[in-house]
Amino acid sequence: MAAKTEEERHSFRRVFINNVDTYASKYIAKFLNSRVVGASLVTTEEAEDEEDTVHDGHPESTKTTFQIVGTVSSLTEEKCSYIAEEYSHFKREDLLYQLMKCDVIIYNISQHPDQINEAQWAVSALHEEMNKFSEPKMFILVSSIMTWAMTKPVDTDDPEIPLTESHYRKRKPHPNFQDHIGLEKLVVKLGKTKSSQFSTYVVASGLQYGMGEHIFHLFFKMSWLGEVPKVPIFGDGSNIIPTIHINDLAGIIQNVIDHKPVSHYIVAVDDSKHSMGDIIKAISSALGTGKTQKVTKGEIFLEPDLAQTDIDSLFVNLQIEAPYLKENFHIQWVSEAGMIENMEQITQEYKQNRGLLPIRICVLGPPAVGKSTVAEMICKHYRLHHIKLKDTITETLDNLESSVQIEDEENDQSEAKEFLDILKENMNQNGGRLDDQYVIRIMRDKLKTKPCMNQGFVLDGFPKTYEQGKVLFNSDEDNEDSQSKCDKTIIPEFVLSLNATDAVLKNRVLNLPESLVEGTSYSPEQFLQRLARFRERNVEDETLLNYFEDLEIHPEHFEITSNDDHEYLLVTEKIYEKVGKPKNYSPNPKEMEEAERQRAEELLKQQESQRSEHQEKEEAERRAQHWEEWSQHLEEVKRQEDELLESQSEPLRNYLMRAVMPTLTQGLIECYRTRPDDPIDFLAEYLLKNNPEA
Repeated sequence: MAAKTEEERHSFRRVFINNVDTYASKYIAKFLNSRVVGASLVTTEEAEDEEDTVHDGHPESTKTTFQIVGTVSSLTEEKCSYIAEEYSHFKREDLLYQLMKCDVIIYNISQHPDQINEAQWAVSALHEEMNKFSEPKMFILVSSIMTWAMTKPVDTDDPEIPLTESHYRKRKPHPNFQDHIGLEKLVVKLGKTKSSQFSTYVVASGLQYGMGEHIFHLFFKMSWLGEVPKVPIFGDGSNIIPTIHINDLAGIIQNVIDHKPVSHYIVAVDDSKHSMGDIIKAISSALGTGKTQKVTKGEIFLEPDLAQTDIDSLFVNLQIEAPYLKENFHIQWVSEAGMIENMEQITQEYKQNRGLLPIRICVLGPPAVGKSTVAEMICKHYRLHHIKLKDTITETLDNLESSVQIEDEENDQSEAKEFLDILKENMNQNGGRLDDQYVIRIMRDKLKTKPCMNQGFVLDGFPKTYEQGKVLFNSDEDNEDSQSKCDKTIIPEFVLSLNATDAVLKNRVLNLPESLVEGTSYSPEQFLQRLARFRERNVEDETLLNYFEDLEIHPEHFEITSNDDHEYLLVTEKIYEKVGKPKNYSPNPKEMEEAERQRAEELLKQQESQRSEHQEKEEAERRAQHWEEWSQHLEEVKRQEDELLESQSEPLRNYLMRAVMPTLTQGLIECYRTRPDDPIDFLAEYLLKNNPEA
């Protein structure tokens, strides 16, 4: 049993890496997990010739692998295949116990200044316990080139002479990296005590890029999204930035483990001498429009995604080389010449690792079936570009007009003016329409633009025929394979075919508002002609859907049975399920906050509306109740008044009937008989003379 345990123990070298779930540490861990111990001791040619043999003097080289363990910022249910064990929130005595079980301890502080204290404790604790080591251990500190930031040039008369590892004792750090250099000195010092038992190394890393572009991510994201017309260059952009691809940094660490070099201090940079401005221009050209603009240095502090150490690093101006790597290590470089020379490969890595893959969709169907409605919903959900034929032609003509005006000012005649003249002449000859060859050229150029290549697009109702599709998506490369004849950078991945009966389509057009129909092809006569042409095209042998079927892009069919918005929601839900999750940037904190604010406002408005409706209903009910009560009360008061008047008037009526009416009646009769000049006076005198109570 003991022999088996010994064999298992020698089958791997246990490597500890701190913060193994963060950018640099993660890719160092992935790289080492995929390598065998001692592989870097042979050259590439030797490794290919002796792939299945044991290298002389290094029996572990093809058998022993790296087993990765490490701390993580937070434990998750999803385990990484390249990490054997993860630790979180360890006490230091527990962490030391795990470090003692490791052969190699790697502490990365290049992007994590908060790890400096822990790294200092770890190397000191291991140094104190080195007499208890069962086997020799190695400690590697991955530091930052910023500990060289303020170093004076080798020759003040010729500042372009680069610094090298041999000048490391003269290095002067950036003010914010004083703690880094203090730890570097401690690590080098402790490794000289008993290097056969406990060896220590410092790897001063250049600014890291690749596999997601940690410190340069801001510029990659701006260029890819295309939301700013020009990518900013903070400052004059002339500062020289030492860089290193993250996999090349991992390869250097592998070499340190395998070679156990004499030098305790190693600079890890590539051969580039690129300025900040040149790097940003290259990123913008690879992913965006290529346009940049210089802005003040202070504006960089407005970027929430950049920490202070990132800002300090982006403004470093340092020319430094690493000859020791060239002379002593066997590195299979990923990007030896630097970012700019390998930008195409780096942008592919960036897209793959960020999951930023374009989604290309084509929506087809008869006129008035709702293609644009569905396309707009898809574009909003996936953040894609809505490509409509009419809009694209208008946009192209406007862009050509603008280009020609600029060229006229510069007295420069180019193909833009020539192409614009051709398009105008063709439109004049065809009554405002363009021939298919120009339409297809315009649409193809649109699909080839950086925004469409980056995020993807939804083609709305185009192409319309088999021939149009064949020419639009045709590849320029000669290949007999039918699938290879299409241009895979623009061919749709998903084809959505919407359909409806003629009755549904006619009913929908008839119910359209007149303001939408006027001046469009939705007038009854034109619509019926368009619908007839569509039906004719889709009973032929070579239809557009057949073209996609031949390419093994199987269309998804959806039947529209009404003009109900709910039905389109159901259709798009099925489309989302088929296409999958968005392959775009998730909303950033600001966008999430804005979306949350809008949702909160909508909820408040909805609640306020419901509350207002409820209040109005209650108020109406109260008013109705009050009106009914008041009406009843008014009727009661009127009834009581009538009864009171009736009771009060009865004595008066009796009195009038008894004492007044008989004499008054006789007086009126006498007045009528005599007809005096003044009837009133006559009647008054008559009543006084004949008053029975007088």
